[in-house]
Amino acid sequence: MPTSSFTSASSAVPCPVVESLDAILPEEPLLMMGAGPVPIPAAVAKANAIVINHLGGTMVKVIGQVKSMARYVFQTNSKWVLGVAGPGSAAMEMAISNLAWEGTRVLSIKNGFFSERMAEMGRRVGARVSTLDVADRAVASLEEIAEAIRRERPEIVTVVQGETSNTVWNYHLKEIAELAKAAGALVIVDAVCTLSTMPLEMDAWGIDAVITGGQKGLSSIPGVSLIAFSDAAWERVKRRTAPNAHWCLDASLAENFWHNAGYHYTAPVSGVLALHEALRLVCAETLEKRFARHLKCSLALQDGVAAMGLRLYTPEACRLNSVVGIEVPDGFSPADVCSHISRMHQVEISGSFGLPIVRVGQMGEQCREHNLFRTVHALGRTMVDLGVKVDLPAGVAALERGLSGGR
Repeated sequence: MPTSSFTSASSAVPCPVVESLDAILPEEPLLMMGAGPVPIPAAVAKANAIVINHLGGTMVKVIGQVKSMARYVFQTNSKWVLGVAGPGSAAMEMAISNLAWEGTRVLSIKNGFFSERMAEMGRRVGARVSTLDVADRAVASLEEIAEAIRRERPEIVTVVQGETSNTVWNYHLKEIAELAKAAGALVIVDAVCTLSTMPLEMDAWGIDAVITGGQKGLSSIPGVSLIAFSDAAWERVKRRTAPNAHWCLDASLAENFWHNAGYHYTAPVSGVLALHEALRLVCAETLEKRFARHLKCSLALQDGVAAMGLRLYTPEACRLNSVVGIEVPDGFSPADVCSHISRMHQVEISGSFGLPIVRVGQMGEQCREHNLFRTVHALGRTMVDLGVKVDLPAGVAALERGLSGGR
């Protein structure tokens, strides 16, 4: 008679022996000063350790407060705020895949890696995507954008407010939205690194979909994101005839959880609780004070970098404050700088996507004076260690002046 056994003398796949996280992680945690993720406040970390029923009454109250706080941060009165169990790119794909489909005319203003990602997502759902290609370290003129809209007659225009790949700020965002709306197009904005770090007024500027990740300006954990649709965008979502090919990202299905207290899939409850606390801290600070803090800290950082003798990558007129790009000195690669500052000074900064730069973030909890002094000192010492001539005392002095209001 056959017998069953849960053991085997010889297993085809042997049980591995692995180290614990304590053995893998550095003894001193790295200060996360790159392009994201960012350090998280204690209240966010505490919330992320909690698991509750994703369909219970407590969760319903949490979701209601998340939506209310998110409306403040997005500056919208739209009902259609949703969370996304995924990174900012999943929220981006939710916006694209719900508003565009086979044959939809999409114009993507492309001035970096992430704006191209939105164009690629449009192509993958069968949209007829055209791009307005913008030179590196520049923004498109409003005349160029107006001409592209007249030529392509798009139903949707996509644009990134802060292109983190090359640290360019699309400062014409309000006017771009006005041009698109006048032509009858919906506007999708990637605000992954900019939401809560600089002004974005969804309703007042006529934006139809805004996406953001949790792990940057909001200072929450990676993997839980937010999206807001205007009434006009939601109407387009609901009147589409072909179902969205992305089941998890179908906004009509997500509505059941985020607005009807029903089931879509098992929500990342710990991440939603973390996002709740991150949004609560934004509201407690207020957007006005938060914008001022980010601007002051970023400008002081830029002053410190320049005074040290290093070059900022992007011209001041379109320089993104949320992520600061710094040219790597000749003879070195971004990896040389990033690996040294991490190994020797326990500060983590970012390279980019093939560009000769390193990037320092100024988002959320990164924008604290003690973080800035540590980062500028570590960057200066790294350059000295690598044999690059810099004036570290001048850099620290300029940072101090900027933070003290003496810019």
